[in-house]
Amino acid sequence: MMHWFTADTHFGHEKIIKHCARPFRSANHMDAALIDNLNSKVGPDDALWIVGDFAFGPKAKDTGWLRQLFRRLPGAEKHLVVGNHDNSTTLELPWTSVTHLTEVADGNGPNTVLCHYPMITWHRARRGALHLFGHVHGNWQGSRNAVNVGVDVWGYMPVTLKEARHRAKSLPPNAHWSDVERDAGAA
Repeated sequence: MMHWFTADTHFGHEKIIKHCARPFRSANHMDAALIDNLNSKVGPDDALWIVGDFAFGPKAKDTGWLRQLFRRLPGAEKHLVVGNHDNSTTLELPWTSVTHLTEVADGNGPNTVLCHYPMITWHRARRGALHLFGHVHGNWQGSRNAVNVGVDVWGYMPVTLKEARHRAKSLPPNAHWSDVERDAGAA
């Protein structure tokens, strides 16, 4: 099972197009492109992790519309890490898991820590645990140990942990790392 990560899809949200300068004509156009992109990567046996802000706006309050959208998501498992725009209707969808903070094991070192919000430190950060987040859209790609997996910085595509780790190597060290992890050096 491959794990795929994305954040800040904002399905159904017309205003996010202008707010984030997304290249779509409408929310329907954006939604179709995001679903196509997910389906082009996420296989039927894979796990899809939405790291917050799945849907927003009036459509996100329509249970029928939201359920229909959810059924179009690929993967055997669909997980939600709750974001600030995930309402009760979104939380009630048949997700495999719903959490505010979680760890995902990939067998290659410490678990990856998922939270919608960028954090300054997390469990096993000193041992190389990568943190994946969203929330900030295109404002910040992250740092060497914390990577934004939002659609606005990944070409509207989901990413693997390998891709996130690769990007992390090209990002600057966390500017505040020594403030909170004095014994750990620059990560």
